Amino acid sequence: MRLPPDAYTVGWICAIATGYVAAIECLDEEHGRPQYLVPQDNNDYTLGRVGSHNVAIAVLPYGEYGTVSAASVATNMMHSFPNVRIRLLVGIAGGCPTEGHDVRLGDVIVSAPRDSESGVFQYDFGRTIQHQAFQHARFLNQPPTTLRTAFNGIHAQYKRNGHQLEATLVSILTKKPKAATGVSATTHNCYAATCADDISNLVPRRERTEHEDNPAIHYGLIASANSLMRDALIRDKLAAEKNVLCFEMEAAGLMDHFACLVIHGICDYSESHKNKEWQGYAAMAAAAYARDLLGRIPPNKDEAEKMMLTGDTHSLDD
Repeated sequence: MRLPPDAYTVGWICAIATGYVAAIECLDEEHGRPQYLVPQDNNDYTLGRVGSHNVAIAVLPYGEYGTVSAASVATNMMHSFPNVRIRLLVGIAGGCPTEGHDVRLGDVIVSAPRDSESGVFQYDFGRTIQHQAFQHARFLNQPPTTLRTAFNGIHAQYKRNGHQLEATLVSILTKKPKAATGVSATTHNCYAATCADDISNLVPRRERTEHEDNPAIHYGLIASANSLMRDALIRDKLAAEKNVLCFEMEAAGLMDHFACLVIHGICDYSESHKNKEWQGYAAMAAAAYARDLLGRIPPNKDEAEKMMLTGDTHSLDD
């Protein structure tokens, strides 16, 4: 099947190939290559359908990370797919475990506004004042109302019945065994309070019980910057000051011009004990959540928003 660019109303951006594969495997149907892209658009797209929504998925260029590259991909997507109204950034991030938030490998973090602040915080933007600590000064735009409403609905649904993310992963990987490479993961409940090379610095935690969601879904603040967070002391300082749940490198480049919901699976703990063992699982868990989220949004919702923006409401009454 091949559809025109204006048929796609969901834009899904991934930072790395691992997240791109996870997103593609969550499609109910894969469409043909794009019929047409604007001349300046160098993005690679996979097109398809999730439920009743036509989705355009894009990935950052190989070897490029950070806010600038993410902003470029988003800008190109909006030019080539002008009807995209539901916008997602889905991928992986470094977790920030605290006593108040039991964030673990494989868990999913969803950006959520709190206390009049948006769900994404750019922690490398601010000012230095003489004799004072660095002052962080940039909270970014909120996700659109449609997405904030949908994730509240998903939150209630999961509270009542639990989630089926593990079952979704098993179903996908049963159909596509090759995609399972790097998705399996082992139990790992410790995180480092300072340097992970010294075992005495590891903080052990109990196993989750059968009555607790695993992976868990956390809603709150995501910290974004152009550098990779690998310092447990700075991680814990920002967690104490800002109640941060995870760290990543793309969202700050998107929120003000590509207002989106950020969904990340936790692949490490933002400290020196970093490896890629959990990236596949984390990416798949985040993609499975995004798939559930799209299922909460009626297919006419994005069309209604489009009509309000253009001033044409007649077709809604047909």
